[in-house]
Amino acid sequence: MSERNLERTAFLHAPDATLVLAGRVILRASLRVEAVFGWTLRELEGQSIRVLYPGQTDYRVIGERARKAMLVTPVYRDERFMRRKDGQLVWVEGRGTALDREDPQKLAIWTYRPIETDNAAPALLTPAEKRVARYLVNGFTSKEIAGALDCSPRTVEVHRANMIRKLKVRNSFELVGLLLATPRG
Repeated sequence: MSERNLERTAFLHAPDATLVLAGRVILRASLRVEAVFGWTLRELEGQSIRVLYPGQTDYRVIGERARKAMLVTPVYRDERFMRRKDGQLVWVEGRGTALDREDPQKLAIWTYRPIETDNAAPALLTPAEKRVARYLVNGFTSKEIAGALDCSPRTVEVHRANMIRKLKVRNSFELVGLLLATPRG
Protein backbone atom coordinates (compact mmCIF):
# COMPACT_ATOMS: atom_id res chain seq x y z
CA MET A 1 0.00 0.00 0.00
CA SER A 2 1.41 3.40 -0.94
CA GLU A 3 2.07 5.97 1.77
CA ARG A 4 -0.70 8.20 0.38
CA ASN A 5 -3.21 5.32 0.43
CA LEU A 6 -2.12 4.42 3.95
CA GLU A 7 -2.69 8.00 5.15
CA ARG A 8 -6.12 8.14 3.49
CA THR A 9 -7.06 4.77 5.01
CA ALA A 10 -5.90 5.92 8.46
CA PHE A 11 -8.02 9.09 8.20
CA LEU A 12 -11.12 7.35 6.87
CA HIS A 13 -11.04 4.62 9.53
CA ALA A 14 -9.98 6.74 12.52
CA PRO A 15 -11.71 5.60 15.73
CA ASP A 16 -13.17 9.07 16.38
CA ALA A 17 -15.39 11.11 14.06
CA THR A 18 -12.84 13.32 12.30
CA LEU A 19 -13.45 16.45 10.23
CA VAL A 20 -11.15 18.69 8.22
CA LEU A 21 -12.57 22.23 8.25
CA ALA A 22 -11.69 25.34 6.25
CA GLY A 23 -13.48 28.48 7.35
CA ARG A 24 -15.80 26.25 9.42
CA VAL A 25 -16.85 24.39 6.25
CA ILE A 26 -16.38 20.62 6.21
CA LEU A 27 -13.86 19.63 3.55
CA ARG A 28 -13.43 15.97 4.55
CA ALA A 29 -15.09 13.62 7.01
CA SER A 30 -14.06 10.20 8.30
CA LEU A 31 -16.34 7.16 8.14
CA ARG A 32 -16.97 7.31 11.91
CA VAL A 33 -18.87 10.59 11.35
CA GLU A 34 -21.86 8.64 10.05
CA ALA A 35 -22.05 6.48 13.21
CA VAL A 36 -21.72 9.49 15.53
CA PHE A 37 -23.80 12.09 13.69
CA GLY A 38 -25.94 10.10 11.23
CA TRP A 39 -24.79 12.01 8.14
CA THR A 40 -23.03 10.38 5.21
CA LEU A 41 -19.72 11.81 4.05
CA ARG A 42 -21.33 13.10 0.86
CA GLU A 43 -24.07 14.88 2.80
CA LEU A 44 -21.60 16.66 5.10
CA GLU A 45 -18.65 17.49 2.88
CA GLY A 46 -19.07 21.06 1.63
CA GLN A 47 -21.52 21.98 4.41
CA SER A 48 -20.98 24.46 7.23
CA ILE A 49 -20.27 22.73 10.53
CA ARG A 50 -23.31 24.71 11.73
CA VAL A 51 -25.44 21.65 10.78
CA LEU A 52 -23.88 19.75 13.71
CA TYR A 53 -24.71 22.37 16.34
CA PRO A 54 -27.99 22.40 18.28
CA GLY A 55 -28.55 26.09 17.51
CA GLN A 56 -27.07 29.27 16.10
CA THR A 57 -26.01 30.51 19.55
CA ASP A 58 -24.09 27.27 20.24
CA TYR A 59 -22.38 27.58 16.87
CA ARG A 60 -21.39 31.20 17.47
CA VAL A 61 -20.35 31.06 21.14
CA ILE A 62 -18.56 27.68 21.10
CA GLY A 63 -16.85 28.56 17.81
CA GLU A 64 -15.53 31.84 19.21
CA ARG A 65 -14.38 30.18 22.45
CA ALA A 66 -12.50 27.52 20.47
CA ARG A 67 -11.00 30.09 18.09
CA LYS A 68 -9.60 32.16 20.97
CA ALA A 69 -8.20 29.11 22.74
CA MET A 70 -6.56 27.80 19.57
CA LEU A 71 -4.64 31.06 19.21
CA VAL A 72 -2.67 30.13 22.34
CA THR A 73 -2.79 26.34 22.64
CA PRO A 74 -1.91 23.67 20.07
CA VAL A 75 -4.92 21.46 20.88
CA TYR A 76 -8.26 22.75 22.14
CA ARG A 77 -10.54 20.35 24.05
CA ASP A 78 -14.07 20.69 25.37
CA GLU A 79 -17.25 18.73 25.97
CA ARG A 80 -20.48 19.83 24.35
CA PHE A 81 -23.79 18.81 22.87
CA MET A 82 -23.90 18.41 19.11
CA ARG A 83 -26.83 17.53 16.87
CA ARG A 84 -27.30 14.36 14.86
CA LYS A 85 -29.02 14.36 11.47
CA ASP A 86 -32.22 13.06 13.12
CA GLY A 87 -32.21 16.03 15.53
CA GLN A 88 -31.13 14.08 18.60
CA LEU A 89 -28.45 15.66 20.75
CA VAL A 90 -25.26 13.76 21.46
CA TRP A 91 -22.77 14.67 24.20
CA VAL A 92 -19.26 14.63 22.74
CA GLU A 93 -15.69 15.38 23.61
CA GLY A 94 -14.35 17.66 20.89
CA ARG A 95 -10.66 18.20 20.14
CA GLY A 96 -9.38 20.62 17.56
CA THR A 97 -6.04 21.76 16.23
CA ALA A 98 -5.38 24.65 13.86
CA LEU A 99 -2.96 24.23 11.00
CA ASP A 100 -2.50 28.02 10.96
CA ARG A 101 -2.18 29.30 14.53
CA GLU A 102 -2.56 32.92 13.34
CA ASP A 103 -6.01 32.09 11.90
CA PRO A 104 -7.36 28.97 13.70
CA GLN A 105 -10.47 28.71 11.56
CA LYS A 106 -8.60 28.89 8.24
CA LEU A 107 -7.78 25.17 8.33
CA ALA A 108 -8.39 22.90 11.31
CA ILE A 109 -8.72 19.23 12.20
CA TRP A 110 -11.45 18.26 14.68
CA THR A 111 -12.27 14.94 16.30
CA TYR A 112 -15.46 14.09 18.17
CA ARG A 113 -15.95 11.19 20.56
CA PRO A 114 -19.38 10.47 22.09
CA ILE A 115 -19.45 10.46 25.86
CA GLU A 116 -21.77 7.87 27.32
CA THR A 117 -23.44 8.77 30.59
CA ASP A 118 -25.13 6.56 33.11
CA ASN A 119 -26.35 9.63 34.92
CA ALA A 120 -29.98 9.50 36.09
CA ALA A 121 -30.04 13.24 36.89
CA PRO A 122 -31.62 14.34 33.57
CA ALA A 123 -34.64 12.10 34.23
CA LEU A 124 -35.50 14.29 37.23
CA LEU A 125 -35.56 17.50 35.23
CA THR A 126 -38.47 19.18 33.45
CA PRO A 127 -38.15 19.87 29.70
CA ALA A 128 -37.45 23.56 30.44
CA GLU A 129 -34.75 22.63 32.96
CA LYS A 130 -33.18 20.26 30.42
CA ARG A 131 -33.04 23.08 27.86
CA VAL A 132 -31.28 25.32 30.39
CA ALA A 133 -28.97 22.45 31.46
CA ARG A 134 -27.86 21.93 27.85
CA TYR A 135 -26.53 25.49 27.78
CA LEU A 136 -25.09 25.37 31.31
CA VAL A 137 -22.88 22.40 30.50
CA ASN A 138 -21.68 24.20 27.39
CA GLY A 139 -20.47 27.08 29.59
CA PHE A 140 -23.10 29.67 28.67
CA THR A 141 -23.91 32.51 31.08
CA SER A 142 -27.47 33.12 32.29
CA LYS A 143 -27.70 36.12 29.96
CA GLU A 144 -26.54 34.04 26.96
CA ILE A 145 -28.95 31.22 27.85
CA ALA A 146 -31.82 33.72 28.19
CA GLY A 147 -31.01 35.12 24.75
CA ALA A 148 -30.87 31.68 23.18
CA LEU A 149 -34.13 30.53 24.81
CA ASP A 150 -35.93 33.87 24.41
CA CYS A 151 -36.63 34.29 28.13
CA SER A 152 -35.34 36.49 30.93
CA PRO A 153 -32.08 35.85 32.81
CA ARG A 154 -34.22 35.62 35.96
CA THR A 155 -36.15 32.67 34.46
CA VAL A 156 -32.84 30.94 33.76
CA GLU A 157 -31.76 31.54 37.37
CA VAL A 158 -35.03 30.05 38.68
CA HIS A 159 -34.51 26.91 36.58
CA ARG A 160 -30.90 26.67 37.76
CA ALA A 161 -31.99 27.00 41.41
CA ASN A 162 -34.64 24.32 40.91
CA MET A 163 -32.07 21.95 39.39
CA ILE A 164 -29.66 22.58 42.29
CA ARG A 165 -32.44 21.78 44.76
CA LYS A 166 -33.72 18.68 42.89
CA LEU A 167 -30.29 17.21 42.33
CA LYS A 168 -29.15 18.00 45.88
CA VAL A 169 -25.98 19.85 44.94
CA ARG A 170 -24.60 22.98 46.61
CA ASN A 171 -23.89 25.27 43.65
CA SER A 172 -23.73 25.66 39.88
CA PHE A 173 -20.26 24.15 39.71
CA GLU A 174 -21.49 20.93 41.35
CA LEU A 175 -24.61 21.01 39.18
CA VAL A 176 -22.58 21.11 35.97
CA GLY A 177 -20.26 18.41 37.35
CA LEU A 178 -23.21 16.16 38.07
CA LEU A 179 -24.77 16.79 34.65
CA LEU A 180 -21.47 15.89 33.03
CA ALA A 181 -20.79 12.86 35.23
CA THR A 182 -19.67 9.94 33.14
CA PRO A 183 -18.47 6.49 34.00
CA ARG A 184 -14.69 6.33 34.01
CA GLY A 185 -13.09 2.99 33.64
